Parts: sequence; structure tokens; C-alpha cells
Amino acid sequence: MALHLIEVTIDGAHREAADAALDAVADAATATGTELLEANVTGDHARAFVVLVSDDRDAAVAAARATGLRFTGPDEVRLVGATIDAVRASRDAASARYLVEWDFPADLTMDGYLARKQEKTPLYEQVPEVSFLRTYVREDMQKCLCLYDAPGEQEVRRAREVVSTPITRLHALDGDAR
Repeated sequence: MALHLIEVTIDGAHREAADAALDAVADAATATGTELLEANVTGDHARAFVVLVSDDRDAAVAAARATGLRFTGPDEVRLVGATIDAVRASRDAASARYLVEWDFPADLTMDGYLARKQEKTPLYEQVPEVSFLRTYVREDMQKCLCLYDAPGEQEVRRAREVVSTPITRLHALDGDAR
């Protein structure tokens, strides 16, 4: 099964609008035989990062359109640092508190990224208060989304420094992921 990332811009930027958008995605996903694997909403409720499981890109598009909101994607992504089953199992557990977007340099390849990730991930042990949870890497190598559990933004920044990896955008998350 393929994973597809949809980034939804939420009108109104409040909790109720975010909930309505995610409900619409979930309902449309179910109707098209697509699974809503994970959705994370920024703390300001202005954006949602939604990952769907489906081999049918058109079904993922239908799920995004069901929100009636502006969106980008769906973009095929690769899950790194966790398995789909682990993400499913963690739905009811403590969720990510921070999401880091890293816009890749033009010369970075998937193989280069994965080798770098394998080399650098053990360095997170130097920042024990931060838990790296997982990454979604766009297959087109435009960017990745890294999810963390950490007590604060500064700790996430320190963890990224330890692994020598830039931050393009850093989002505190709502904490009530799906």
C-alpha cells in the first residue's frame, strides 16, 4: 500500500474547523476504501498534515476535496523510523507534540537521505528528553516531515542541531492527533 500526504489549510483556524476538516477527510477516506493513517493539526489550528493509506491516488484526492478546503497533495510519502502497524497502534497513545518540515536541497537523493538518517539517528540519544517518533519523506524529495515528542520547541531545535539537520518550519501540534 502507498502512503499519501495531504496538507490542508484550515479556514477559521480554530479547533472546530480542524475537527470538521478531519471528519470530512475520514468520512471520504472510508467511502473510497482509503485509510486515514494519521492526522496532525498545528497548535494554531491553521493546518493539518494528513497521511492516507491507499494505492489509489484518486481516492486520496477525493478525501482531500471532501474537506472543501485548500490543500496540497496528495504526495506519495515513505514512512521512516516506524512501521504502519506501529503508527496504527499508537493512535490512542501519547501523540507527537512537534512537527518539523525540512525542505530538501536540490541535490539530495532518497538513498543519500536514508543513509544520512541511519547514520545520524543514534545521535538523538544525546538529547534524552526528546523522542524522535517517525518521518514521512516525500518520494519526490521535496521535503520531509519529522514528528517528535519533546517538552518544548528549544529541545526539538537542540535535537536537530545534534543530528546536524536543518529546520525549515517548526510547528507545535494540537496534541489531539488522529
